[in-house]
Amino acid sequence: MRASLFRHLINLWPPFFFTGIRCTRLSDDYRVAEVELRLGWTNRNAMGVHFGGSLFAMTDPFYMLMLMKALGRDHVVWDKAATIDFVSPGRGTVTARFRLDDDRLAEIRAAAATGDKVLPVFRVEVTGDDGKLVATVDRTLYVRRKRAAAAA
Repeated sequence: MRASLFRHLINLWPPFFFTGIRCTRLSDDYRVAEVELRLGWTNRNAMGVHFGGSLFAMTDPFYMLMLMKALGRDHVVWDKAATIDFVSPGRGTVTARFRLDDDRLAEIRAAAATGDKVLPVFRVEVTGDDGKLVATVDRTLYVRRKRAAAAA
């Protein structure tokens, strides 16, 4: 699927649409993505700042989807685990930027070449309008080359 179409469709996905999470950029090769979350009544907590669950959700599917696209159909990719460290209150619009570089991709391909599982960890930072760090999220993915592809 073309990245531009996918970006529009994921913005209509109910967990994103109803909380105000928007993918504002997705490169044609799925290697770079940017996601924004504006502070509103659907994602504000009792303290008047971004609800932590919304900050966590805005980082959810991107590294998995980007890696699936980059590795192709010969690999299985799943989200396995994630942790979030809240650094400062999120006010206004917050942004998460995702980048998948060639070196990291080659490292994952090589580690998964035999069909063994690989558990790469990706870190994404959520920053405020002022550039201040709001949270860091470490996402662990499960990657394995499909058995038929590894045997060939």
